[in-house]
Parts: sequence; C-alpha cells; structure tokens
Amino acid sequence: MSSIFRNIKGDKAIWAVVALLALFSFLPVYSASTNLVYVVGSGTTMGYLLKHGMLLFLGFTIIYAVHKIPYRYFRGLSIIAMPVVLFLLLYTLAQGTTIGGANASRWIRLPFVGVTFQTSTLASVVLLIYVARYLSKIKDKTVSFKETILPLWIPVFLVLMLILPANFSTTAIIFFMVLMLCFLGGYPIKYLGSIVGVGILGLTMFVLTAKAFPDLFPNRVDTWISRIENFADKEDTESDYQIEKAKIAIATGGVVGKGAGKSVMKNFLPQSSSDFIYAIIVEEYGLIGAFVLIFIYMLLLFRIVIVAHKAGTVFGKLVVIGVGLPIVFQALINMAVAVELFPVTGQTLPLISSGGTSIWMTCLALGIILSVSAKRQEAVENEDDGGTPPEEGTTQKRVRKTEEELNPLEVLSEQL
Repeated sequence: MSSIFRNIKGDKAIWAVVALLALFSFLPVYSASTNLVYVVGSGTTMGYLLKHGMLLFLGFTIIYAVHKIPYRYFRGLSIIAMPVVLFLLLYTLAQGTTIGGANASRWIRLPFVGVTFQTSTLASVVLLIYVARYLSKIKDKTVSFKETILPLWIPVFLVLMLILPANFSTTAIIFFMVLMLCFLGGYPIKYLGSIVGVGILGLTMFVLTAKAFPDLFPNRVDTWISRIENFADKEDTESDYQIEKAKIAIATGGVVGKGAGKSVMKNFLPQSSSDFIYAIIVEEYGLIGAFVLIFIYMLLLFRIVIVAHKAGTVFGKLVVIGVGLPIVFQALINMAVAVELFPVTGQTLPLISSGGTSIWMTCLALGIILSVSAKRQEAVENEDDGGTPPEEGTTQKRVRKTEEELNPLEVLSEQL
C-alpha cells in the first residue's frame, strides 16, 4: 500500500477531493438503497453498499492507471477511439436494452459480465479529448470555416446525432461543452454562431421527424416536452411526482438535517440513490451538508482551473478544461434539478450517485487531469535538478529522440 501512495502523482488536492467525495458517498447511497430493498423489494442494503464500493474501487483503479499514462498519448488515442465510439453509439441506438419494461436505448449489456454500460458517457470524454486535440493543432493558425467542417464538426455532430434520440440532456451538455472548449481554444466566434444555428436546425428537424413518425422514436419528444411544461408550470405541484417529493425532502431537512440514514422521502423517490440523491443528502444533513458539498465541488473546479493554467502545452490546457468542466457542470445540474431550478434531466451526482458507468467515466476524466498535473510536477522537479523541463522544447525532444526510438503510439501522438 505504501508503494502505491509513493507512486501517486499529480495534484494532491484533487486526489483529496475525489477521495472525500467517494468516502462520503457511502452514507447517502447506503441510506437511499433501503428504498430499493424495502419498497421495491430488490436485493439487500449491504449488497448495494458492497456493489457501490466495488464500483468505486474499480474507478480509483482507473484513475491510478490513467494518471500514469503521459497525457500526450491521448492525442493519438482520441483519433483511434472516435470510430469505436461511433460504432458503440450506433449499436446502442439500434440494440439498446429494456429496463422496467421501458425502452432504454442509452445502455448496452456487456457480454459475459451482465453489466449495463452507458456508451454516451464514454463518447463525451473521447469527443472532448478529440476536440481539444484539434484546437491545439490549429492554435495560432488562420483557418476558414470550410477547413474545420470535416476534421472537427462532422465527428461532433455524428456523436450528437447518435446520442440525441435517447438522451437529450447529455446531448445538450456535450454540445455546450464543445462550444465552450472551442471558445476557450480560440476558435473564431463568428463560426460558432453558425454552428449554434446548425444545432438548433438539427434539433428542430429531429423533433418534427419524431412527431411525424411517432413509432420511430417512441415517447422521447413527448417526455422532453412534458418535463419542460412541468418545470414551467410552477403551481402544478402534482404534475411531477419526483420533483414534489424532492422539494419535501429539502424542506424538511432544515439547517442541520434529520441525521444520517433518517430520510423519509427516500422511500417515495424512485431515483433516490442516483438522480435525486442530493435531495436525500439535504434532508439528512441539512443546509450545512448541502453547502459543504457545493464547496467541495467548487474546490474541485478551482483545482481543475489551476492544473489547466499550469499545463505546459496547449493540448494539456484544453484537455483538462474539456474533461474537467463537465464533471462540475453535471454536479451543478443535478443539484439544480433537485431544487427545481432546472427541468428533470436524469444526470447523476458525480462520484456520489450509484451507477457504474458514470463513476468510471468520471474517474477516467480525473485520471487524464491528474496525468497533466503529474507531467507539470515532473517538469518542476527537473527544473529544480537543473534539467530541461519535459514540457518544453518539442523540437529538442525530436532531435534527442528519433521516431525509430519512439513507440508507435508516441509517434502517432507527436504527429497529430
């Protein structure tokens, strides 16, 4: 165990925040799981707790393994992974799975292990790395809109088109994050306006198609419209059962809460351990627990910005922002839904809500951020030793190390 801690690199504050969130998650997940045990009649509370612990253990294994990989390799890996992601999304849309008798084409069931996997979360991470790679490649170059259509926007819209029929909220979040990353990466703002217009046009065409052919995408558009109407109709408290129960949980929590495991509304909220776990946290730990949790996520955001600022390459800066901001953004959306500041989206609370795919992909993103931070840490140590920082002088690296001495993945990463 001591050897593992010695080999942990990167921003220690991020490691601490992630560990703190993971440890805290056991309390609300264990508490909320009683809904599934005693109301739904599925499994045992200890079984859900052990499952959550195993998912977190695998998640931290992903963080540790990924943060040991030099982040420049992800440039080449994003090129390789894009076709794989597109295939998985297409397969998910065509095959999907059924949960509780309802069509849930967000997941595929992995063979042999019997675990469901939400492919859109993997697609989100891969796509944002891909966009960061392209933006770093054209940094300080004058590009026309036509030049960027094929290498940048075609892959972006292909991914969004394959996610949209099953998951509008994830599609909207990914699109917003891509636009933000392009803005921060120096992509011409005048072109972004055209992209927003294309996105709105594409969404309109999808809605009209779904309305004209209801059997093609059953219930999806109607569900979106219903959620928006319920959100807009503030006085109709019975129109959305989940929001009503979530608000009751928050209102009865008070300042200090009812105490760990003493939530009542967990027995009435269908998604008490995932989508609406924040409401259960507020009920059990009160406003104090609610604000402490928000502070922890803001601390994570602060450290992500620090790591991006200190990164020695443009790609490093952009990839940290690209995969890091969605974590905090998703957390804020989950909290906003619970307090009815946002329509119901189905977004989980990162590192706290139960669910394997969300935890694993969040850990993958955190591993990439820590890889960038570890590289910067290595550069500072080399400077202290009087050496040349590894982040500096790409030309010098190529003089010292020919392509024959590089492994194939490093060659691809350097050239892309």
